[in-house]
Order: sequence, then C-alpha cells, then structure tokens
Amino acid sequence: MPKLKTKKSVAKRFKITGTGKVMHYGAGGSHLLSKKSAKRKRRIKKVAVLNNTGDAKTVKRLLPYR
Repeated sequence: MPKLKTKKSVAKRFKITGTGKVMHYGAGGSHLLSKKSAKRKRRIKKVAVLNNTGDAKTVKRLLPYR
C-alpha cells in the first residue's frame, strides 16, 4: 500500500488530541483587529474543540498519521 499524504494546510490549522478530539483556533484573529472588541479577540485567540462531528471526521481523514 502507498503512504497517505498529510494535507499540510490542515496540519497547520488543527491538532488532534490524545483522546481523538480535534482542536482549532478561532477564525479572523490575524487582521482587521481594530474594529473587533477585546472580548471577541480573546475568544478568537483561544483553542477550542471542533464540535461538528462531520467536520472532525474530515479533518482526521486529512491528517492520517496524527
């Protein structure tokens, strides 16, 4: 069997925990920050669990050796 390639763009955006949960950062935290409230910026900055199970399954398929 050939090796499966890791999608590098997904590997930079998501991490798989030891228990199999998919962690990610909030979107929109890199530009146009002056118009965003401090509360919103703090929320964007934090790592969160990807709750949508369908999306999590897709991410895991794109990261075969993680």
